[in-house]
Amino acid sequence: MTQDPVDLTQALIRCPSVTPIEGGALDLLQGVLEGLGFACHRLPFQEKGTERVDNLYARIGSSGPVFCYAGHTDVVPVGEEADWSVDPFSAEIVGENLIGRGAVDMKGSIAAFAAAVSRFLEKRGPDFGGSIAFLITGDEEADAVNGTVKMLDWLKERGERLDHCLVGEPTSDQRLGDMVKIGRRGSMNGRLTVRGVQGHTAYPQLADNPAHPLVAMLAEITGEVLDEGSEHFPPSSLQVTTIDIANRATNVIPGVARAAFNIRFNDLHDSAAIKSWVGERLDRAGKPYELEWSVSGESFLTPPGPLSDCIARAIEAELGIAPELGTTGGTSDARFIKDACPVAEFGLRNATAHKVDEQVPLAEIRSLTNIYERILEDYFAS
Repeated sequence: MTQDPVDLTQALIRCPSVTPIEGGALDLLQGVLEGLGFACHRLPFQEKGTERVDNLYARIGSSGPVFCYAGHTDVVPVGEEADWSVDPFSAEIVGENLIGRGAVDMKGSIAAFAAAVSRFLEKRGPDFGGSIAFLITGDEEADAVNGTVKMLDWLKERGERLDHCLVGEPTSDQRLGDMVKIGRRGSMNGRLTVRGVQGHTAYPQLADNPAHPLVAMLAEITGEVLDEGSEHFPPSSLQVTTIDIANRATNVIPGVARAAFNIRFNDLHDSAAIKSWVGERLDRAGKPYELEWSVSGESFLTPPGPLSDCIARAIEAELGIAPELGTTGGTSDARFIKDACPVAEFGLRNATAHKVDEQVPLAEIRSLTNIYERILEDYFAS
């Protein structure tokens, strides 16, 4: 049974799967895939101290190569519903656009790939010379600890490998097909604390102002560039996100000063090297400090090759444009999948992702479906 991508996108949007709630979206997708002959596995995970998350792995075929599509059915909250022009989970079509939470990030892409697979299987049948898999999590928009990482561990324990993976995140920018992501910058956050002695501003000799060395430390880490960029990445960036002293009085020297910063780094560094670079510069202030780190992901690159070539050919054949192979944007679950197999990302335009009235033109859902079908035909051409 071939699937209509617009109808399936609407059905998925009508499942209120605000992270980490499943909302019926995985049930719906599982039903569609089982109808196409996929063997489906529901994989709930719950790390201690976190909420339980449901996930879905589906596969058709028993031989290689294995082409995997990865995505997420969880969506971000809608914000103030009153700001929406329609019910965010009604999936209304207004003019030539489909409006709803998750339309581009990323239920439209999931529906497009499922529809593309249905057409591909109708033409080729179940013996197409390999396997197709879906790796769908409900934990991408949240903590990303009970989803893709644990699913990949589950596959490894089963001895099941993936050969290539396409992540359906909304990578397109100005028009559908103008950007394919072949890597992502790493991301890490630093939380800096400097402690002093509180006192009266009129008697500074009796106090120790921590704000002064904090400002000096921030000047050290923002006054130098990390790099000038690399072949496939823009320059790394360090951005101060907060400076907190929590002092309402103008005549009080604070006792504690805090700041936080985020670093997006390219493939010239790893997080350990970044920590060392920052530490050397903070030490120059000559003042004791506390620094806590959290690393969301390391930078990675899938060099241009068979997977990106396959995607680019399909885009050019369908839309007549050659996509840019980029690495911009935030993190995605591709940062985990890159340890299992070569991975690239391609999906709808990201202009309205996470926004009020998130929407996608109907024509772009259909074009994306055609591109995904072309990718499958090319990949399994032999």
